[in-house]
Amino acid sequence: MALTKVTSNVLNDDAVTTSKIVNANVTSSKLAAASVTSTKVGTEFTTATALTPAATIDVSYTAAQVFTLTPNANTTLNITNPVIGVTKAIVVTGAGGSYTVGFTVGGSAGTFNKISGDYSDTAAAKNFIQITCVGATEFWYTISQIA
Repeated sequence: MALTKVTSNVLNDDAVTTSKIVNANVTSSKLAAASVTSTKVGTEFTTATALTPAATIDVSYTAAQVFTLTPNANTTLNITNPVIGVTKAIVVTGAGGSYTVGFTVGGSAGTFNKISGDYSDTAAAKNFIQITCVGATEFWYTISQIA
């Protein structure tokens, strides 16, 4: 018995379903232009999460896009699961206690390059921290407040 090549014109429209496609065969070249929307990207790009105040707080790059915090002590934000090229936003509301905010990565010092701005712990002051991962343990960040 001779084998016949299967071509698209002999397949029923509903013959190829998602369950029949090997994951490795779904590549970016197979995606239609502009087909990836915010509903299709991970929660690390579309959610906000409140951080629980503590002296050291783990901030997972894969957990959310925006993090919020009102500190109750001097605080070290410990970056975990960093992703090179990704920027996160951390909104820290001042507590009025002269607290400070610093950074570590994976529990170690890392390199944190401040571009501009200073943290204000004035009561109710909103500090917008944008932090970008540029290497496995290197970050650039800015701090700004509402004008």
